[in-house]
Amino acid sequence: MDLKDIQNLIKFVAKSGANEVKLEMEDIKITIKTGSEKTETTIVQQAPMGMPQMPMGTPVAQAPVETSKPVEDSTKEDTSKYIEITSPIIGTFYRKPSPDKPVFVEVGDIVSEDSIVCIVEAMKLFNEIESEVSGKIVKVLVEDGTPVEFGQPIFLVEPV
Repeated sequence: MDLKDIQNLIKFVAKSGANEVKLEMEDIKITIKTGSEKTETTIVQQAPMGMPQMPMGTPVAQAPVETSKPVEDSTKEDTSKYIEITSPIIGTFYRKPSPDKPVFVEVGDIVSEDSIVCIVEAMKLFNEIESEVSGKIVKVLVEDGTPVEFGQPIFLVEPV
């Protein structure tokens, strides 16, 4: 894996919204951790048996992560009165049961407890995610078809 491949991987992880990605190949281990302001990359070159592993330099450790701070700041102020529906598992977020079907919920829809709001696919299994609260969907926080983490907010709900 060359430097250009690693930089492309960092950009992909930053855009995906994942917090941490670990990649292990035969002779190399890569860990990419993203935060709100920077991306940190650790690259470890595997040594022959009996030799200690030494981290390589991290020339791409400060790769820029595209964030829109003004939008995040204004969202944080407004979200205090809303309840978050979070992903109970790691997987891929889908708003529709299938590509030719309508979305489960739209902004403005009223949901009750146990209403299905989306699907998260994990290991080829499609898990229906139910709302744990009753209220009105105010915002969809995740784009359709993107990865989600355990506990990641996916919807904002205004309690009714």
